[in-house]
Amino acid sequence: MNNLFQITLVLALGYCAIAAGALFLSDYLIFPAPDASYDEDPDTFYIQLPEYGLSIACCYFPSDQAKATILYSHGNGEDLGSIRETLKLLNQLGFNVLAYDYPGYGLSKGDPSEAHTYVAAQAAYDYLTAELRIPAECIFLYGRSLGGGPSVELARRNPVGGIILEGAFVSAFRVKTRWQMLPWDKFENLKKLKELHCPILVIHGTHDHTVPFWHGKALYDASPQEKMKLWVEGAGHNNIIEEAGPAYAEALLSFTTETYGKKRTCRSTPRL
Repeated sequence: MNNLFQITLVLALGYCAIAAGALFLSDYLIFPAPDASYDEDPDTFYIQLPEYGLSIACCYFPSDQAKATILYSHGNGEDLGSIRETLKLLNQLGFNVLAYDYPGYGLSKGDPSEAHTYVAAQAAYDYLTAELRIPAECIFLYGRSLGGGPSVELARRNPVGGIILEGAFVSAFRVKTRWQMLPWDKFENLKKLKELHCPILVIHGTHDHTVPFWHGKALYDASPQEKMKLWVEGAGHNNIIEEAGPAYAEALLSFTTETYGKKRTCRSTPRL
């Protein structure tokens, strides 16, 4: 009986240690914000969040022929500078593209947190709809890796044309634990999917060792709405576009214009 008590005590203390670490250290681990990889340039502008005393850095690349607009939420180790080539590629494919940095990233002010990513994503969406007057049904949310979290939350709260998840996870803690070990988690994308009412495109590399492939498959399988998938054979977490080749552009264009585009009447948007 004494041994059983000791084992139980050790397990309980271990569980408490894990819970305490998740509570107090998770933001530090989830948001390893790099030093800003860019300086202010003509493409950089700021959206103010006066109620939080924050401003977030953004960039917008319009296309005169755009039939859809992408709102891009990047991964946890990136900023507007390091993703600039991806944004330009999306723009060259014929999309208007708006991207932003989370608080504490790049030139954005404040501290990174789950709640702050949601606030920043909402502000970017409001800028598109209120300032640029882009119809909600013409906006496609693109969440890469951690960016899937604010994208899913944004789609849960706002009308959009669709959501694209690249290398996204079912929830933050389960990237490391696979199974849910605590009564709470962060960025619980899988649980929120049933609340979305828009088409979804899930993109994932089959050899992703950062966010394993099963995350993408679980998100796709659990999506009750119209859905598409692009499984990129041999791709890891950071080389989806390169490994996918032409299939990447084909999937995006099919998802945003051919498959669901007939349901929308989208116009090109004004330049800033």
